[in-house]
Amino acid sequence: MVAVAKVTIQEMKDTSRILDLKYKLMTIELLNLAKQRFTYRELSAMVHLPETVLSRYVKGHVLPTAQRAEEINKTLQRYMSLDKELLERIRFDDGGYFDNTAIIGDTMLMERAVQHAVGKFAGKRVTKIMTAAVDGIPLATLLAHRLGVGLLVAKKAREVGVREFIEEIFVPPKTAVVLSLFVPRDAIKKTDCVLIVDDIIDSGETQRAMMKIIQKAKAEVIGIYALVSIESAGNVPVEVVTPVIKKEPKEKERESRETREVREISA
Repeated sequence: MVAVAKVTIQEMKDTSRILDLKYKLMTIELLNLAKQRFTYRELSAMVHLPETVLSRYVKGHVLPTAQRAEEINKTLQRYMSLDKELLERIRFDDGGYFDNTAIIGDTMLMERAVQHAVGKFAGKRVTKIMTAAVDGIPLATLLAHRLGVGLLVAKKAREVGVREFIEEIFVPPKTAVVLSLFVPRDAIKKTDCVLIVDDIIDSGETQRAMMKIIQKAKAEVIGIYALVSIESAGNVPVEVVTPVIKKEPKEKERESRETREVREISA
């Protein structure tokens, strides 16, 4: 019994060290993102540390202590919150659409979103991350890697080589076209706890379709995480970094992303 107790204590210490190291690395990632917006002199004034020390942190030459990492993190959060970062990159055109390239193409920003998601769903059991092709894939992939869990991509077409799929049919708003999402049947187990991740919740139909796929597999939907939300996606826990208000188009009625895809396919 004594030996078991010693092993358990050691395992707890090892886990603590791993979490401590991850937190330090997350702080370095945040510093790197801050460096894209501020000079070393400005950062030095913010966190009250010499520029040379910050430079060594940013370049990965040394890691801050746990206490200093916490101080840096708290300070930088006040200057560069994730929702502010996203709002600054959202630009609507005259048709009511916005280009998300500046968001999903910035890997450092995606890493910040991953940190945010980990904090929001801390303590929840997550065994799989699910997203729909294609824009949600960068964020979902990074989050799945950070959590050490599998990634599921719901696709709009069946793939050769896969014998059996779970299919969910849905109709995007303001269209008379039926779309489908497909996930390999053996990719989801009954014991899975799935977190749905996407870059944007537009009409909410895509996210609801993914929820139904998970339910058909008799697995559990843990929640939904999205960077930007325009509509509600269901009655499960939803964490959205930046809710935005619809911008009405000047000349024609605004379409959802799903509606645009239908129109483009039909063209």
